[in-house]
Amino acid sequence: MEVQPPPSLAAVSIPTEARFAAHHRSFLERFGSGGSPPRLFFAPGRINLMGAHLDYNGGPVMPMAIDRGTFLALRPRTDGLLVLASSREAEGHELHLSELGEASSSGRWWDYPVGVAKALADAGAELGTSGGFDLYFGGDLPVGAGLSSSASITLVTALALDAGLDLQLDVEAAIVAALWAEREYVGVHCGIMDPYAVGFARPGRVLLLDCSDSSWQHLPLDGKRYSVGIVDTGVRRELARGEFNLRVAQCAQAFEALGPAAPGATCLAEVPLEVLEGARLEPVVARRARHVIEETARTFAASAALQRGDVGGFAGEMFAAHHSLRDLFEVSIPELDTIVEVAEAHSGVLGARLTGAGFGGCVAAILEAGSEDDFAEQVRALHVQRHVREPQVAFYQGSPGLGEVGL
Repeated sequence: MEVQPPPSLAAVSIPTEARFAAHHRSFLERFGSGGSPPRLFFAPGRINLMGAHLDYNGGPVMPMAIDRGTFLALRPRTDGLLVLASSREAEGHELHLSELGEASSSGRWWDYPVGVAKALADAGAELGTSGGFDLYFGGDLPVGAGLSSSASITLVTALALDAGLDLQLDVEAAIVAALWAEREYVGVHCGIMDPYAVGFARPGRVLLLDCSDSSWQHLPLDGKRYSVGIVDTGVRRELARGEFNLRVAQCAQAFEALGPAAPGATCLAEVPLEVLEGARLEPVVARRARHVIEETARTFAASAALQRGDVGGFAGEMFAAHHSLRDLFEVSIPELDTIVEVAEAHSGVLGARLTGAGFGGCVAAILEAGSEDDFAEQVRALHVQRHVREPQVAFYQGSPGLGEVGL
């Protein structure tokens, strides 16, 4: 795929909406109305439609940003403090920017923006000599639902600090800071998909990203003919971090064993299936490897279908992906399986699978426009019958992308 030049972080202008105005008012209630007016920024969440658990294995992924995400209001200070607060969390945090180098992760929500600030400072941004900032986070993206709230908060932090310090970063530099924050500071061994999906979002487009070389392109998905739905089980992913890191380690173990028999392969996604079938691996490691190798082939087939306008062929690969995530990668739960079961039986649903790391969270679905209400009714009814909890069902538009909001 052709590598496209990174756009400026400030290239996208987000339309004024009531939700941003409400966040602006909430900032003033929290921090007061004195001083300069706050600047507002937005970063979307994302749905990964194909390429499950391939980003850290060097495979192709097909995420789509959605019109829900993280809001951030920023206002300069004069005392050198970085003050972090959130409309969604009772507790906030503050530190002096001259002490940023000694900051350590705490296991709290503010580790993500603090990690970004440390990454930017390490890259040469003079945060320690600035007057400081008030940072007020909010938004309408469920946390822990598999919609990439972590990439959303790290990218919006990078965007706001870039604007506040006039760093003139491009999107790829912001992605580097976001990845460092999550991998090194927070300690989640994530791949590159989420920050790329957030940083390079475009409305009405699916991002095809090759995680082996970071090349990408946009593919169209007609938002008038097809609807993108998310069904949130309400089950939060308490096991996700530890189990996610375990899956990363298991995939690395598989490539260590299979790589020598696959000349030219630089990652597990590039290992031919026949190499796996001729190897002797621990059963659980073999299952993880089979998912990665077969999911790579499915994702390339899905992207080819979308490029020729075959949305049904593209979405149909999502069902096969879910079965593999359930049986081979073992990251599904009964609540997620119930939702996919309803989707498979519904004539208006073209494809569905769990999205995100698994162990809870959401199912993403592609539907024929006009099928939304009936699908939502059916999935709620069966989910309540089997699991008591009523899932949340929403239908999203594509996102205009990362940008500053004008009020």
